[in-house]
Amino acid sequence: MTTSYNPPVKDMAFVLQHLVGLYDLPKSAELDPETVEAVLEEAGKLARDVLAPLNYTGDRAGNVLKDGVVTTAPGFKDAYNQYCKGGWSSVPFEPDHGGQGLPWALAFAVQEMWQSANMAFSLCPLLNQGAVEAIEAHGSPEQKEIYLEKLISGEWTGTMNLTEPQAGSDLSVIRSRAEPVGDGTYKIFGQKIFITYGEHDMADNIIHLVLARTPTAPEGVKGISLFIVPKFLADGTRNDVKCTGIEHKLGIHASPTCTMQYGDQGGAIGTLVGQENEGLKYMFTMMNNARLSVGLQGVAIAERAYQAALYYARDRVQGRVRIIEHPDVLRMLLSMKAQIESARALTYEAAIALDRARGGDATAQARVDLLTPVVKAFFTDMALDVTSTGVQIHGGMGFIEETGAAQFYRDARILPIYEGTNGIQANDLAFRKILRDGGAAAEAWFKDIEAVCAKANESDLSGMAEAVRDGLVQLRKATTWLLETGTERNDLSAVSAVYTPYLRAFGMLSCAAMSLRAAQAAQNMDAEFYAAKRDLARYYITHHLPQLAACVAVVEGGSEAVNAITPQSL
Repeated sequence: MTTSYNPPVKDMAFVLQHLVGLYDLPKSAELDPETVEAVLEEAGKLARDVLAPLNYTGDRAGNVLKDGVVTTAPGFKDAYNQYCKGGWSSVPFEPDHGGQGLPWALAFAVQEMWQSANMAFSLCPLLNQGAVEAIEAHGSPEQKEIYLEKLISGEWTGTMNLTEPQAGSDLSVIRSRAEPVGDGTYKIFGQKIFITYGEHDMADNIIHLVLARTPTAPEGVKGISLFIVPKFLADGTRNDVKCTGIEHKLGIHASPTCTMQYGDQGGAIGTLVGQENEGLKYMFTMMNNARLSVGLQGVAIAERAYQAALYYARDRVQGRVRIIEHPDVLRMLLSMKAQIESARALTYEAAIALDRARGGDATAQARVDLLTPVVKAFFTDMALDVTSTGVQIHGGMGFIEETGAAQFYRDARILPIYEGTNGIQANDLAFRKILRDGGAAAEAWFKDIEAVCAKANESDLSGMAEAVRDGLVQLRKATTWLLETGTERNDLSAVSAVYTPYLRAFGMLSCAAMSLRAAQAAQNMDAEFYAAKRDLARYYITHHLPQLAACVAVVEGGSEAVNAITPQSL
C-alpha cells in the first residue's frame, strides 16, 4: 500500500495561468506566477505530509460517539489545528472579517489538494465555507459580527441542516419548527439527519444553519426559514442541540455524518437569518457553492486514485514486464488522466466565472449557473469511473482494503448522491438553465467552443478541432430538441426522460473543448509538456468524445421508451 500523494502543482498552475485567465481578474492584480506557485506548494506540503497519511488510518478508525460527543479519528484534531494556523480556512473570503480576499479559482486549486489528500477531513472545511457564504450574503450586521471572523479563521466550524427522515430532496415536507420567544430569538425543535461534521472535537464551537418552519409559515417550500443555532451560546452554556447518532457508511468513514436532535430540553436557541419564509433561497447560497465544490471533489479523488494506480502499474511485474507496458493498462491510465485533466480545467473555468460574477458580471453569473450542474454531476460520475478503473489496474490486490484503492472507490460513491443527486443536476440543467432562458447561456458557451476550434484549426491540432466541431453540431441538435420538446410542445415528461444523457453529452463536449484548449496553450511551452497535453487531448477526443453521438441519439429518440412504461409494470 502507498499513502503518498503528490500534488499536481505544475498542472494546476498551467490551468490557472494559461487556460482560464487567473491573472485577468481584478482580484489578481497583486498576484504573479511565482506567488501563486508558492501558495500551491505550501498547500501541497500540508496535503502531502499531514493530511494524506491520515486518509487510510482515518478510514480504519472512524469516529467515536459517547454521551453526545464525537471524537474524531486520531490525528485529525492536530491536522485541523495546522490547517487553521496556516490560514487556509480564510483564502477566498473578504478581508472585512479576516479573509485573504484571494480568487475563488486559486482557492479551488488549494481545496483540490485537501480533497485528494483526505476527502473525509476536507468535508469539514467545505461545509464551513458554505456557512460563511450564507451568512455573508444574508446575515444581519450583528450576525456577521458575531460569527464570520471565527468561522473564516476556522476557530468555529459551520454546518448545513436540511435533511430530515421524511424530507430528503423534497424539502417541502420539513417538520422542524421554530417558535418565537419574543426577544428576537427562536426555539428550534426537530431532528436533522446526514449532517456532515454536525458534532466533532476539532473546533471550539459548531454553528448550525437550520431549516425550520415558524408557526405562521405557509405549507411547502414557501414556508421554510433559515436559523443560526450555535452549539455553545454566547455565555458559554451548551445549547439544546446534540448528536444522537453517527452513520455507518460505505465510505468517508472519518467524516462524522450525524443525526442532530434539537429541543429535547425546552428548545435550542436560534436567530433568524434574513426574512421569515425565505430560508430555501438563502440555503441555496450554501448549496450552489457546495455543488461546485463536490464536483471538485470528483476531480480530486480521481486524481488520488490515478496516482495510486500509476505507482502500482510502474512497480508491478507480470509476464516479465511491468504492467504499465501492457497496452490495455496504458489505455486505462490514459483514460484516467485525460478525464481528470479536462475535468480540472472545466472546474477551474467555472471558478473563474464565479470570481467574475462576484464582481457584478451578469454574463459570468449565467456561465456559473450553466456549468454548476455539469461540474457537479459529470465529474462525480467521472470519479466513479476513474476510481473503479484504479481498482481494476490493481487487479485482485485492488479488491483488498490494505492497498487503499478500494477506499478511493468507496469514498467517491457518495459524490453523485449528496448536495442534490445527479438526476437533480440534470433536471436543473435542462429546465432551469436551458429551457428557462431559451438556451441563451448554453449558446454563449457553444460560441466559445467554436472559437477554440477555429483557433486550433490553424495549427497541427486541426484534426482534433474538426472532431470537437462535429460534436458541437450534435450537441446543438440535442439542445434544439430539448427546446422544441420542452417549450413548443410543452412535453416536460419527454425532457425528464432524457435529461441525464443530455447532461452527459454536454459534459463530454465541454471536456473535449477544454482538452483542446490545453493542447493549444501548451504549444508555447517546452516540447515534452506540449506533447503530453496534445496526447491527452487526442485520447479524450478519440476515445471519449465519440460517446456523445450515442447520448444525442438517446436524447432525440429515447424518451418514449421510458414514458411508455408504468411503475406498476416493473
